[in-house]
Amino acid sequence: MTDAKIAAFRLSRHHLSNTAGADPATICRDICGAQAQHLPSAFLQIWTRNRRTTRAEIERALWDSRTLVRTSLMRQTLHIVPADEFAMYIAALRTSRVAAVLRIMARCKITREESDALTELILEALKEGPQAQPAIRAAVRPRVSSRVRAWMDKVSSMVRVPVAEGRICYGTGTDLVRVHQWLPAQPSMTEPEAQATLLRKYLRAYGPATIQDFAYWSGIPVKDCPPVVESIKAELVDIAGHGMLLVEDLKTLQSARTLSGLRLLPGFDPLLLAHRAKDHLVEESYYKRVFRDQWWISPVILKDGRIVGTWSHKLVRGHCSVDTDAWEKLPAKALAEQVSGVAAFL
Repeated sequence: MTDAKIAAFRLSRHHLSNTAGADPATICRDICGAQAQHLPSAFLQIWTRNRRTTRAEIERALWDSRTLVRTSLMRQTLHIVPADEFAMYIAALRTSRVAAVLRIMARCKITREESDALTELILEALKEGPQAQPAIRAAVRPRVSSRVRAWMDKVSSMVRVPVAEGRICYGTGTDLVRVHQWLPAQPSMTEPEAQATLLRKYLRAYGPATIQDFAYWSGIPVKDCPPVVESIKAELVDIAGHGMLLVEDLKTLQSARTLSGLRLLPGFDPLLLAHRAKDHLVEESYYKRVFRDQWWISPVILKDGRIVGTWSHKLVRGHCSVDTDAWEKLPAKALAEQVSGVAAFL
């Protein structure tokens, strides 16, 4: 199993090696969510996997048909995922994510009972419909203890627990909304069922990968991952030096054709976030140009599955200019085509 074959397999699963043109929900399903801390980057992640997609189409899927939903999931970061997979993601990640928030609250002497009471106040503030977080904060603040107010002043988000529990999510724009008011009811899943499903999805998109990779990507503590792997052990094969792969994907990986091509990926692209080690993506000497301080991840130029440069853009009076910084010579025509496409979308 060569690195080139593995790269080709992952690019194919990410809709980065074909022009079939999947819809936004299918793309988000296949890549296990678009990373959406920065919403324009999420839109660009979807567009670069189907260049016929429009911003309006993505917005309709999020806010009109609601086939997509935006909420905090893996690594406590915002993602856009198919709405019909919302319950699975919540069930798989709820325990670890709620526990992480409660540990921080405990440092401020806030008990679980106080946390639960805060959640009910947040839900009460949303009973009439969507609200932005500042409005929720203003409604809740007078009704909580000084300890809770002190914690609220220190954290970027006071709604992490009800979000992690799947009780609220993002509605239109930055507004939060009760899930039962925004999405249709979904069948419940047990945590083991959901985590097994999540591991299968992760390996289809990012395999082969190690148990440490899955923990790093999902945010589930590595100590809690062995039972998840064991639950689907019969479905897995080990790729020496690379980690786990689904047996059903073995022939696809073996027959993967080495690809040649250029892609501009936006900042925080999910392809860059799935494995703890990044040596399969970028040379160590260029690592800090991509994975920067404070968890900032640059937009990159991808050539044959490896990062060979970064790019940035500026919007001035309706005109978009794109600057590239490559550390190897690139085919001018292919680069110009990628730049013009990105600029037009932006």
